[in-house]
Amino acid sequence: MTRHGSSAATSETATTTAPEADAPHETSPSSTSWRPRRLVPGILPAAVVGGLALTSGVALTATSGWLITAASFRPQILTLLAVIVAVRAFGIARPVLRYVERVASHDAALAALAEDRGRVYDRLVPLTPARLGARGRGDVLTGVVDDLDDVAYAQVRVVVPFVALGITGLAAVLIDAVFLLPAVPVIVSTIVVTLLVGALDWWIEHRTQDAVVTARARVADVAATLARDGAELAAIGAHAGAATWLDEAQRGLSRAVRAQAWGRAVGVGLMPLVAVGHAVWMAFLVEPWVQVGFRTPLAALLVLTPIALGEVIGAIPDAVGSLARAQGASARLRALLGQPPAAAHSDAPPNPDAPDPGPHPTVNARGLGASWDGHRPALTGADLDVAPGEVVGIVGPNGSGKSTLLATLARHLDPTHGTYHLGEVDALAQTPADVRTHLAIVDDEVHVFASSLRENLRLARPDATDDEIHAALDLAGLGDLVAAFPDGLDERLGSGGRGLSGGERARLGIARALLSERPVMLLDEPVAHLDHPTAVAVLGDLVTAARDRGVVLVTHRTEGLADATRVVALEAAPGR
Repeated sequence: MTRHGSSAATSETATTTAPEADAPHETSPSSTSWRPRRLVPGILPAAVVGGLALTSGVALTATSGWLITAASFRPQILTLLAVIVAVRAFGIARPVLRYVERVASHDAALAALAEDRGRVYDRLVPLTPARLGARGRGDVLTGVVDDLDDVAYAQVRVVVPFVALGITGLAAVLIDAVFLLPAVPVIVSTIVVTLLVGALDWWIEHRTQDAVVTARARVADVAATLARDGAELAAIGAHAGAATWLDEAQRGLSRAVRAQAWGRAVGVGLMPLVAVGHAVWMAFLVEPWVQVGFRTPLAALLVLTPIALGEVIGAIPDAVGSLARAQGASARLRALLGQPPAAAHSDAPPNPDAPDPGPHPTVNARGLGASWDGHRPALTGADLDVAPGEVVGIVGPNGSGKSTLLATLARHLDPTHGTYHLGEVDALAQTPADVRTHLAIVDDEVHVFASSLRENLRLARPDATDDEIHAALDLAGLGDLVAAFPDGLDERLGSGGRGLSGGERARLGIARALLSERPVMLLDEPVAHLDHPTAVAVLGDLVTAARDRGVVLVTHRTEGLADATRVVALEAAPGR
């Protein structure tokens, strides 16, 4: 995929790993690291409305009990009119207030989620690929998306139920205090025991959360591997064996989910007993007062109050489960996003006043060395010269630093020593965003977006015309394929659209790089997954199309090297 500038640079890289990178050194989040907001704007008013809705429900149950009991004594109907009106009012208020709460709370949470996704993406871009370690595409995609969802939905699933419990519990205490002060401890005890059961539920779910997330990430990663490489696995007869990986991962997830389910089972099972037990306690408490003249309808109202609170306390198990998930998700996001970027000033936007290396700069590197973890060298003493129109192949054994060299040139990783110039400009003295405006990068996993062919190309240069897009496709060897598309550039690709073969995806990435008009192209194993004839054809078209551009080609294979200007062989750094 082509990267173009800092803001749009790495939507692909954000879900890949540095092929030859060791797992990065974990750095504790700084005080300025990404943190989720405790309360989003508008959630507290929505929670208060939700509390009033539940209070209306409690009042509806209690007053209905009073009304039925009072009616059994056959009083004058006029004495019951006020309570009849109250019952109707509570019956209408409960669904209306609940509807208002749902709309307001979800609007607030979803607005915050949209904003947080932007914040996370902005923070994630400078970390890729060096700070993602060994996390696979499926792991990163599932992990970050699910974690953000859990943090956002906690605003609705945690804040609203607990605020509602506080409001409804306070209202119940005040009502009981007005009619029979000794009944107050029963309501207070109901709330306290509810919180204790909720705490037990939270503890069980919280302590098993990491195991569930790890197992779920394993399932997502294996599934992504099978979906992406299914044809290759089948070709070597490994598809059946690979399917067992998914079965084992799914069994591990089932075990972890069952262990976590005990917390929810405890909460859901005990909450009805809490309500019923306190109703029985209330019945025993008020019975002596009835014997001495306390009115029976009021006694029924008091006895039904703990039962009426059942709807409120019944939401607590879900709330504490959401709280446990949100806390775990928040910790994982802070650990990921709180890492310092591997290249300084990676979050700085492009500077329009940055020095211009010219339309066709040379690439000159001397004595470049780099490390992914800050301890072990991944690249030592690399020298490289690439003039416009040259294709320089980079080869070497695993661990020799080929991809590390490319990451350093792309300013994804700061070198530990050495120099790097684009033309007369010191690339290491510029921000990564300014350097990347002159680079087009294509890796071995070109991403196809679920959009039209035109938009899949225009992300490299949004102002490109259709003629320029067709020219880039022709140079990349896709002209005949596009001509066969019924909708031409409007043909939909990706999910829900037309699929592309491995060779076609590689050509699509090259077409993006060509359309970007960046003077330097960095290619990291662009034909790694292609068969020999397709790889030769793709790289042959690339060499022809590059013309006055400098091309750095990292590869394990020999295809295309016959057309290279020269080949640079790297040796493994000491200790690797």
